[in-house]
Amino acid sequence: MQLFFKYNWMVREDWFRWCEELSEEELLQNRTGGMGSILHTLFHIVDVEWSWIRLLQGKTDFQESFDGFKNLKKVRKLEAEYHLEVEKFVNEWDASMENHLFYDTLADGRIVTDTWGEIMRHIIAHEIHHIGQLSIWAREIGIKPVSANLIGRGLASHFSK
Repeated sequence: MQLFFKYNWMVREDWFRWCEELSEEELLQNRTGGMGSILHTLFHIVDVEWSWIRLLQGKTDFQESFDGFKNLKKVRKLEAEYHLEVEKFVNEWDASMENHLFYDTLADGRIVTDTWGEIMRHIIAHEIHHIGQLSIWAREIGIKPVSANLIGRGLASHFSK
């Protein structure tokens, strides 16, 4: 589990650095898919990851509004702030947490039950999905996207001990 979170964090940091080369106008340009813009999609990735982790910890969840984060520096600051809590939870993850149950009441009143393991994998897949959208947008504007390759990032060596 930790390996794929660390992978996502590395790729996310690469995307943040990639974004430094773009104008604010380009980062906020309305696009098809994702959350509508490069910056809003990065904000969304950070916010969703943090929200799910808070819910698993039994803490209150609240959604930040993108309106207050419409520049790269603000999104990076938010990510750094949220990352502390997320990383602590991920690093403390162990197999005994896999089948803990999470109950959620939907807007229509139905109650759904998922395991913590399913939710953690959803968080991972959610980011990978949106990173793919960023890659498409990068190609559309003629800029090479960030590599999504897991190989060559040195991640396996962190977990082989």
